Amino acid sequence: MVFSSIDFLLYFLPAFLAAYYLCPNRYRNLCLFLFSIGFYTYGVWNSPEHLVLLLLSLLMNYAVGRLLERHRSKALLALGLVYDFGVLFYYKYSGFVLNAAGKALGLGCQFAQPALPIGISFYTFQAASYLIDIYRRTVPAEHRFFNFGTYISMFPQLIAGPIVRYQDIYRSLQKRRSTISMFTEGIGKFILGLGLKVLLANRIGNLWQTVCGIGFESISTPLAWMGILACSLQLYFDFWGYSLMAIGLGQMIGFRLPVNFRHPYQACSMTEFWRRWHITLGTWFREYVYIPLGGNRGGKWKTYRNLLIVWVLTGVWHGAGWNFLLWGFFLFAVIAMEKAGLSKLLRKAPLFSRVYMLLLIPLSWLLFSVSDLKELAIYLQRLVGLGGCAVFQGDYLKYAGQYGFLLVGGVLLCTPLPYYVWNKVKKPWATVVVLAVILLSCLCYLFMGMNDPFLYFRF
Repeated sequence: MVFSSIDFLLYFLPAFLAAYYLCPNRYRNLCLFLFSIGFYTYGVWNSPEHLVLLLLSLLMNYAVGRLLERHRSKALLALGLVYDFGVLFYYKYSGFVLNAAGKALGLGCQFAQPALPIGISFYTFQAASYLIDIYRRTVPAEHRFFNFGTYISMFPQLIAGPIVRYQDIYRSLQKRRSTISMFTEGIGKFILGLGLKVLLANRIGNLWQTVCGIGFESISTPLAWMGILACSLQLYFDFWGYSLMAIGLGQMIGFRLPVNFRHPYQACSMTEFWRRWHITLGTWFREYVYIPLGGNRGGKWKTYRNLLIVWVLTGVWHGAGWNFLLWGFFLFAVIAMEKAGLSKLLRKAPLFSRVYMLLLIPLSWLLFSVSDLKELAIYLQRLVGLGGCAVFQGDYLKYAGQYGFLLVGGVLLCTPLPYYVWNKVKKPWATVVVLAVILLSCLCYLFMGMNDPFLYFRF
């Protein structure tokens, strides 16, 4: 079940909200926990072992957290982290690592990759941060199992984040107020996120899928650039849309989930971009990897070493594939150059910084999205006009006619301008009308079967 589905919008969400608000306050965490487990069970119905994994993770981390509160032991912390990351490694990376090792050793066998449990990267990182924070004495351990289970499995952010640290919401787990203003604001954010996903990400993504279907060796250079623009916009609106829906759902039940995006495509450097994109993931790596390694306190070369570790791990976190490693190394190289002095030039030359990012952002997403390195090489050749002629030289004109309006609209929505204008002129009645139009349009598309799964579900 996904947020942008008829089952969720017309059945699950109304049933949950009715049950949640009919419950006495002291039982609301239990209600949220049970519905969250039901939500996850629906999603893994054909792989019930994945539900068992989630429940085992809850039990293991709850028990280790309680023990860590009583005995501040590195061995206990290591036990919990080895379990969490060991399970994540097995399901996400074991097949890739074994096949890479087998190929290097000249073995002819092929190892099967286990099916990846939905949301395992997200709930593993949340559980790990919980144990580390208890060990650091940043937060107390949660004594009520259902409260802890609610934190880890809360359905608004269980599948694809944002990654919520326990210290951000533990007071809300104990006691929270659900106001009408929070509820209505949450509905608005949820509908806006739904619109970004269904009306923009899905439709713009069709252009990227078309380019992939044509074959990279058969497209023209202009269409190649249109393709990675579409890929970049699809990734952004897909994940931002999901995050907005998660934040909106949280507000509807009294939680303030952390913001995950701040207009990242307006960044003037790659360093700034990654302070604006998937903010909760960046915060996690900064707090639990970069700073513990020493951050930038150990001199220039140790700083670069720490950055390299963080960006390799960021690439690996997103998936088991050589392209994700390449993507991580690419981001490290760019950010290292910026730290070495390029950032000063970018600050002094705003126009150059814009052109710089207009090239680097889509190129980075190309590395991220194309898993076959040979196909990636062909696409890079197409971007600079190498590799032969396109099958149809005017292909880009055809697709510009079909997708031009969506691409221009998507680019505009990546800037603060539409939101600035809306905040200046909006009226309560106009807000209701706009949100109603977005919701009805989304429902029409969903009833017609025009929906795709969220991209970040596979991470």
